[in-house]
Amino acid sequence: MNSKNSSIPYRKDLKEKARELRKNSTLTEVLLWQEIKEGKMHDVQFHRQVPMLNFIVDFYCHELRLAIEVDGNSHEHKVSYDDKRQFELEQYGLSFLRFDDLEVKKDIQNVLRTIEYRILERQEHEL
Repeated sequence: MNSKNSSIPYRKDLKEKARELRKNSTLTEVLLWQEIKEGKMHDVQFHRQVPMLNFIVDFYCHELRLAIEVDGNSHEHKVSYDDKRQFELEQYGLSFLRFDDLEVKKDIQNVLRTIEYRILERQEHEL
């Protein structure tokens, strides 16, 4: 199940929800997307709002099995849900990066360095 080319199953009804989330992205998601879209970071392709299992992840690179989550202001109430989701998806070989909404807005360069480091780390393990 850890093969990089194997797909992760998802509920088909989440496709429409993911589409809506893409149309109604938060400012933080837009800011981060502008920096990582279209192979801007080491030619890896990220996708936005990707359904997986019973969940939707903010950004995902299939090639590296790397998920990026941006936690918003109301996140305190969702910690146990996010932990459960992350644990379930990690069983499929995913690696997660989590960033706080404020962190992306105030220090996006550090966020991008962290993402870049993880990309290089995942690429190295692919060899």
